[in-house]
Amino acid sequence: MEPSGENNSLEVVVCVENELGLHARPAGKVAQLAQSFQADIALCVADQRADAKSILDILSLAAPQGTEICIKASGCDASEALEQIGQLFHDKFEGDT
Repeated sequence: MEPSGENNSLEVVVCVENELGLHARPAGKVAQLAQSFQADIALCVADQRADAKSILDILSLAAPQGTEICIKASGCDASEALEQIGQLFHDKFEGDT
């Protein structure tokens, strides 16, 4: 889960591992965490792109368990944002199923 990218634009691919997918509670956690960063952060699934700071955008991805999501970030704290948001996915949203 190492960030890759050029200049100040980074991305990392994560997998939705929790049983119920990216439903309201985990989407809220992602949005709340994303809002704590200055970076522009987006979640991308196939051809869909969602603003990671918007719970409604995240929910519009309708990402079930097993979905691969590319998290893209650019800005001064992009690397830290990717690390922390990626960790949320890795930890299955702290046991949230």
